[in-house]
Amino acid sequence: MSTATQTRAKPARLSTLDRWLPLWIGLAMVAGLLLGRFIPALSDVLAHMEVGGISVPIGLGLLVMMYPVLAKVRYDKVAAVTGDKKLLASSLILNWIAGPAVMFALAWIFLPDLPEYRTGLIIVGLARCIAMVVIWNDLACGDREATAVLVFINSVFQVVAFSLLGWFYLTVLPGWLGLDSQGLDVSIGQIAINVLVFLGVPLAAGFLTRFFGEKAKGRDWYEAKFIPVIGPFALYGLLFTIVLLFALQGEAITSQPWDVARIALPLLAYFAIMWFAGLLLGKGIGLNYARSTTLAFTAAGNNFELAIAVAIGTFGATSGQALAGVVGPLIEVPVLVGLVYVSLWAARKWFHTDPYAVPAVSESRAS
Repeated sequence: MSTATQTRAKPARLSTLDRWLPLWIGLAMVAGLLLGRFIPALSDVLAHMEVGGISVPIGLGLLVMMYPVLAKVRYDKVAAVTGDKKLLASSLILNWIAGPAVMFALAWIFLPDLPEYRTGLIIVGLARCIAMVVIWNDLACGDREATAVLVFINSVFQVVAFSLLGWFYLTVLPGWLGLDSQGLDVSIGQIAINVLVFLGVPLAAGFLTRFFGEKAKGRDWYEAKFIPVIGPFALYGLLFTIVLLFALQGEAITSQPWDVARIALPLLAYFAIMWFAGLLLGKGIGLNYARSTTLAFTAAGNNFELAIAVAIGTFGATSGQALAGVVGPLIEVPVLVGLVYVSLWAARKWFHTDPYAVPAVSESRAS
């Protein structure tokens, strides 16, 4: 047997755009809230620019956001990720057993007297992340290939399990516990379209770009020349999406600050519990830093686009359920940005590794 070892390399630290990301996100949130508050017609226009229940401007922002990150994925290494049974099993347990159960418990603990907001939060807990997690994971130097696999698995489970889990957590389980129940009627087709738009399109575009780019120019050109050009557009798309999301509900959020605070508390608890559970579980079962942080972010993130669409479609655009869905990214975005920095700190303190270092890769070939 002969072993070929790839040289360890050190990529550049965070760019100026990345280092100031919390500031840009804060400004985008404020801009969206002000636009929605003082130009109410804008939110009406955005709300009506929908195709199949999907906001076209938000959809475009998400596509721009996700494409560069998915174009960075080395798809020839995905097979190695699917062989990591510990990672896959842990992700499924955290996302589809622990996540919905934790959100259900927190919603009832913090909002026992507010059934609309409580239901909205439970819907958020059922919608597992398939979009922004790729950004947070990339900023935290997580495993891109593992993220692509876990996001794909979440997408498949979302189509299959979302409606069933909604029925269980909003109808069956409250009945067993003698609690108030609110049903949820969501079509599998609606969820499938959401997944196709927010994941399928950018995933296909990223794969095809890498395939044809490497075929035409080679991997060195693709990663040294092409990726740096498209990379910043991920954050441009993120900021554009945040502005639009907060513009849609700017008036509701700024006119009901106490309600927003009530909704924010269980969300804060949820993101912290799920993220730390994912990171510690990954470390506990022997995963390296990159895969542990990927496990943490995929467990903590939620598909707020789907949650908002379902809440609006089922209960109405002005419902408490819809407001709870909109408050989701209001809390999730700054919290997960903060956890990016916690993750980079944990890489050195808990995993004793440099998160920016490219690990040496060994490939065994039969001689």
